[in-house]
Amino acid sequence: MPLAVCATPIGNLEDVTLRVLRELEEADLVLCEDTRHTRRLLERHGVVARLVSYHEHNEAQRTAAVLPRLEAGERVALVSDAGLPGISDPGVRLVAAAREAGVPVTVLPGPSAVETALVASGFGTDSFQFLGYLPRGSGERRELWDEIARRPWAFVAFESPQRVASSLASLAEALPDRPLAVCRELTKRYEEVVRGTASELAERFSEGAKGEITIVVGPAEVEAGDDVPAVDAVAELVGMGLSRRSAADVVSRLTGVSRNRLYRGSL
Repeated sequence: MPLAVCATPIGNLEDVTLRVLRELEEADLVLCEDTRHTRRLLERHGVVARLVSYHEHNEAQRTAAVLPRLEAGERVALVSDAGLPGISDPGVRLVAAAREAGVPVTVLPGPSAVETALVASGFGTDSFQFLGYLPRGSGERRELWDEIARRPWAFVAFESPQRVASSLASLAEALPDRPLAVCRELTKRYEEVVRGTASELAERFSEGAKGEITIVVGPAEVEAGDDVPAVDAVAELVGMGLSRRSAADVVSRLTGVSRNRLYRGSL
């Protein structure tokens, strides 16, 4: 496969898949955010590869240079420092250009900070929304909190250790009782997952935190009876010919009410 988009560990170097290691070793060229970072991963597993930097500052230039090589049939692997390229990391431009040029693209799945944090948080949910990095401006953050307040499902976001204290304080001011989990250094030696209300965690991390941070805003509590309109919507969609399972899935995504609850309630 000419272009392989490869997921790499978010912390623990043993989390890389055998398929990714084979692809990196067999590729004619490996594009990576930081060659030093990727080289540590390769050396840990005894893989030798030709590394070329590919990051936000040279993404356009590198894409233009690599595309002809892909069209000529060369095998190129794309990685980021952690996780899957294209998710809050460079990569989308190259994938889009390759597909437009008719170059085959395959994605090799693997570690994800988003899904790892969501599961580690313990917030059972059928629906969630990924926000990327939280906005820096106070006004933009307030707009985001207003949007979250209107949505009952979970949210996952990245934040830098330098801004986590101010972001949590801002969130606590807007949604003090919303359940929250701060996941720090996932899969690494000093992994930490702390749960509490937004107010509690704003106080806990008022002095900031070290390491890679993923924040999970838990789903809002749904009062008894609040799901009746959603159940009725499922029944209406079923009456229009949609399968009950598909109807429950669609309404769950729009309302945040559990898909299983909607399915059972509409029977």
